[in-house]
Amino acid sequence: MQNQYLRVSALIVAMGLSGVMAGCATSASKPADSSATVVAGEAKAAVEQNLFMVHHENGRLYILGDAKLYRVFLETDEVALTRTRIGAGPNGQTLIFGMNKDDAKRGGPTDAENVYDGKQAPEGPFYGEVIKDGRYYVFTLWSDMANYLKHGEVALTYTEIGSGPKGETVIYALNKKTASEGSPVAAIERFRKQHAGSK
Repeated sequence: MQNQYLRVSALIVAMGLSGVMAGCATSASKPADSSATVVAGEAKAAVEQNLFMVHHENGRLYILGDAKLYRVFLETDEVALTRTRIGAGPNGQTLIFGMNKDDAKRGGPTDAENVYDGKQAPEGPFYGEVIKDGRYYVFTLWSDMANYLKHGEVALTYTEIGSGPKGETVIYALNKKTASEGSPVAAIERFRKQHAGSK
């Protein structure tokens, strides 16, 4: 009988401990989950959106929304996955939208395609480049790049001759506010980061 009493006591203690442990695990996981969600939300909000355009010597306009894909294109002159619109660009150019694996899995228009078409505007941090006539045009504000896409030129600029990866001219887009701030230090650093190791 004493043996049976010990078993029942041990069972009650074990059940009590498992209840306490489950309560600790439950209460600890809720704050961890909510703080993880906040951190993930902040990281998502801080993601830089990109748009890269290359007026290629083959007469096509390549449009990419992924910085890594853009680097690969500049190194290899090729994009593995694309969506193409023949004759739909300025002056009848063929538009080629580069796709990464996620774009291909998702199907449909890429984010870069939607931005180019005006169906979507980047929110938050932005960085874009246009390569045209052997020059780099650099944009750190979507509004400046949108004006370039609309008018085909940049009214206010800061130009560095020969500072591109292969000695090209780099033209940094400015606006009334940024022009009064002098040299666009952050834009220059971001351009160098984008093209680090490509000389």
